[in-house]
Amino acid sequence: MVAKINYGSSLYGALAYNGEKVNEGVAKILETNKVFSPADGIHNISACMQDFMAYMPSHVLTKKPVIHISLNPHPDDTLTDEQFSAIAREYIEKMGYANQPFIVYKHEDIDRHHLHIVTLAVDERGKKINDRNNFYTSTRILKELEQKYGLIPAQMQKVKEVFRLKKVCYGDGENLKKQLASVIKPAAKFYHCPSFKEYRALLSTYNICVEEVKGEMYGKPYNGLVYFATDDKGKKVGNPFKASLFGKAVGYEALQNRFKASKEKLKEKHLAPKTKAVVAGALKRSATKEDFRENLHRKGVDVLFRENEQGRLYGITFIDHNNGCVVNGSRLGKELSANTVAEWFDRPHPELSAPIQQSEKGCIPQTLTSDGDSVLGGLLDLPLETHGTDWEEELFRRRMQRKKRKQRKL
Repeated sequence: MVAKINYGSSLYGALAYNGEKVNEGVAKILETNKVFSPADGIHNISACMQDFMAYMPSHVLTKKPVIHISLNPHPDDTLTDEQFSAIAREYIEKMGYANQPFIVYKHEDIDRHHLHIVTLAVDERGKKINDRNNFYTSTRILKELEQKYGLIPAQMQKVKEVFRLKKVCYGDGENLKKQLASVIKPAAKFYHCPSFKEYRALLSTYNICVEEVKGEMYGKPYNGLVYFATDDKGKKVGNPFKASLFGKAVGYEALQNRFKASKEKLKEKHLAPKTKAVVAGALKRSATKEDFRENLHRKGVDVLFRENEQGRLYGITFIDHNNGCVVNGSRLGKELSANTVAEWFDRPHPELSAPIQQSEKGCIPQTLTSDGDSVLGGLLDLPLETHGTDWEEELFRRRMQRKKRKQRKL
């Protein structure tokens, strides 16, 4: 098991990041202390914030009073919710935060289920809790937990490289064939495209166009593929490249087999429902296509809109970089088809323009410091550090700050 400890200043950012996952159905609350957790499973982020603020003194000396910890077991470790809860409680107690307000979330949006813990680094008097050698202490605690629960030791875990593909850039001096190969080969291995249309949509996001070539050779029908580089507008640039130049793995026959296997994998591993939950949750929070694109992007999902000359949306494809799922909206269900999504954006959504700090019960009360600024205001203004693989938290924080700046201008 691996722990990632982050000291930050944005309490609301940490709670909202986890709380949105709970409300989208891809996370759940396992444990709380001094924080109310409703039985209906709906996470009221504003109410949770108020509970934490009740234990936050009016004068805090430390600049980073918020602790956000993620506990990540090996993908091969199978743990029940009860075991996850027990591990979280023991970890928190041995780290010295058992008497602090805290909340433990279990994230289930990727195959590797893991925990997130949000707590405070200061006590009710504003004094920082001793965190000397915290990272070494955490390592020792995790070794004890690994032995107790029979988990795969952290030193035996292979570090998984972050999957990154770079857009093809025609004319930058780098070999074009090499650029195409650096995208096409890994994309064919990592992503699950159930059809040629979805495969083509995937490559288009990296400035690559692929086309089928049909003909006859030696009296037999011939099917092949040709790859082109494109500019950012999708216009072909440069010379075409036959698929054979990149190997059989990205040729016509291999990809046809890959499409069939992807359909099976999407069903076996239930990848499409996970992507659907993220997409549906993002759509509910989006009043425009731009909002939708941004909300999805910070969740690790890209969306490709296909529009006619009149600007009418007729096709939509989602690319989930978390699990490699590439699917058209209609494949996820009628409610996420291009027509339904277009109808959603054609309707006004005044409820989505409400301030993010507003809750059902009203605004969050703010505690004033001696210089007139609010503790809550400071917690929202300062940045929230990222947590390694949880890169979407940084994007989420930036979106929150942009919304707050817009509210100030009103």
